[in-house]
Amino acid sequence: MQEIKCPKCGEVFKVDESGYAAIVKQVRDSEFEREISRRELEINSKKEAEVKLAAVEAQSEVQKLKNDMALQKSNAEIAVNNAVKEKEKEILELKSKLEIAKQEIGLKDEEIARVKDFKARQSTKMVGESLEQFCENEFNKLRATGFKNAYFEKDNDIRTGSKGDFIYKESSNDGIEFISIMFEMKNEMDTTATKHKNEDFFKELDKDRNEKNCEYAVLVSTLEADSDLYNVGIVDVSYKYDKMYVVRPQFFIPIITILRNAALNSLNYKSELEVIKNQNIDITNFENDINDFKEKFARNFNLASERFHKAIDEIDKTIDHLQKTKEALLSSENNLRLANNKAEDLTVKKLTRNNPTMAEMFAQLKENE
Repeated sequence: MQEIKCPKCGEVFKVDESGYAAIVKQVRDSEFEREISRRELEINSKKEAEVKLAAVEAQSEVQKLKNDMALQKSNAEIAVNNAVKEKEKEILELKSKLEIAKQEIGLKDEEIARVKDFKARQSTKMVGESLEQFCENEFNKLRATGFKNAYFEKDNDIRTGSKGDFIYKESSNDGIEFISIMFEMKNEMDTTATKHKNEDFFKELDKDRNEKNCEYAVLVSTLEADSDLYNVGIVDVSYKYDKMYVVRPQFFIPIITILRNAALNSLNYKSELEVIKNQNIDITNFENDINDFKEKFARNFNLASERFHKAIDEIDKTIDHLQKTKEALLSSENNLRLANNKAEDLTVKKLTRNNPTMAEMFAQLKENE
């Protein structure tokens, strides 16, 4: 039997083992239920807190995603707008280039038509000369407005044995020449029996260019009319001869413009080089003047020195001569002194010594006295 005391009334009562076990089980089940309830509340509270936290984090993540999407959308819109603007710009540029190309094609077609007409109207006698006249007229149309400081005249100088057709030169406002071109015009009618090639004239053109001190050489030619090489426009043949070009007549003005604009870019450098060159010339002239002065001074000094030494030599010679004269005079004086002494020492006795005749004569003279 087990004794159990009531915690409220303090009464003690006895229970058997089965009863005790039942009571213990009852107490234990009650405590367990309370513990379970407590743990369940605790777990539910913790779970609720975690759910709320997860909800907050999820909401934050969603907001972040929304912000990122908004930023990406904004960047995408900016990129699209920029791309659209760039494409629109490219389209405008292409349209502009297309319009210019159309105009240029139109101008080229007009030029080609004019050249064809120009060739069709010429006679065999006019071949060569008419192309020169055509180019000169084209240049003179623009001379007053586009080439105010330019020189473009026929090359009539045959001192070297040959000449080109035209010489183009241009200088800046301060007189610095920045470009020069030797032009050769070659024209050939379709009916001409002998067909020439452009390269047949390269060597002579290069020779004329060098003899006339021109920087560039340009062959304006209608030769080889069916050549794909020469019909494309401006042909650079500097791989054979330096700074040499071949053009069709319609590209006569463009080649001048291209070479002229390129030369204008280097005008500042040429101006600086001209200043340096003038400074060097001034320095050279100064040095030449100094050297000339030194040479003249040295020559005058040498002449004066030679005359001085010659005068010194003459003085030395004169002194030597006078010394010899002095010695001669002194020697004469000594001889005169000796002669005087001898004369003073001369007596009748000495004169008649060893001379009986003279002694007798002096004796008689003395008796007669």
